[in-house]
Amino acid sequence: MIPPIVDPPAAKRREPLRVVAAGLVAVVLWASAFVGVRAAGTDLSPGALSLARLTIGSLALGVFVLARREAMPSRSDLPLLVFYGFLWFGVYNVTLNWSEQLIDAGTAAMIVSLGPVLIALLAGLVLKEGFPRPLLIGCAVAFSGVVVIGTATASQNVSAGLGSLLALVAAITYAAGVVSQKPLLDRSSVLVITWLGCVIGAVFCLPFTPQLLDELPRASTSAITWTVYLGVFPTAVAFTAWGYALSRSTAGRMGAMTYLAAPLSTLMAWLLLGEVPPWAALAGGALCLTGVIISRRGPRP
Repeated sequence: MIPPIVDPPAAKRREPLRVVAAGLVAVVLWASAFVGVRAAGTDLSPGALSLARLTIGSLALGVFVLARREAMPSRSDLPLLVFYGFLWFGVYNVTLNWSEQLIDAGTAAMIVSLGPVLIALLAGLVLKEGFPRPLLIGCAVAFSGVVVIGTATASQNVSAGLGSLLALVAAITYAAGVVSQKPLLDRSSVLVITWLGCVIGAVFCLPFTPQLLDELPRASTSAITWTVYLGVFPTAVAFTAWGYALSRSTAGRMGAMTYLAAPLSTLMAWLLLGEVPPWAALAGGALCLTGVIISRRGPRP
């Protein structure tokens, strides 16, 4: 079979666009997840919501894994795979859900946005990706936006102390999950790594089964709808899109892109939940966007 003739410069331009597009899909869906967690959390406890979301995500991804007959990772990758699934899908979801029962969606998103700073640092140290100047400058600018938004919104909630701490734990586990996922993607497909991570997270949440069985029959239609949405889109679709982008870029630079989730989730919470952010939060969102643009101006991986 004769391979198609392509113009090399054009091909090089298309590849980064696909990577950026996949990253943006993941970030937008994750931004909506903060709103979904807040809405579904009115009827479902943190652990029950995590179990339901991850179970739905595992089933959705499992259908495609079986249809494509994806090869499984080697046994040598099992410890890292368990670590990644336990932290990012398990601990992250439970702590985020818990935090959003105490603070609003926008505040939680701002605090979780600290994750990219941790990702850049961990990727530079653990994955030897280095510390490009545009990445560091972009992270600093975006981080200042997070501080502005966090300061502006946290004062609205009397339970911000514990909620903010839980969101910080979510940010830490999210960062560790991204960095541990990167080497797995170098050896296995995006789809199978995402699916196995989701399954491992669901197994971690199995102790919450009695709560889910007790709360689900009494949950509103809206809460159930949001839970299904969380399982299919911010989990199955978003994590697969993220894995595709991460496998073709660096953890540090993809992590910087997730700063977009904070202003987007704040806007969505404003429109869908009536959680109106102060004007200072909007200024912080502009700083976040500026930081992402700066971080993307470095040399392509």
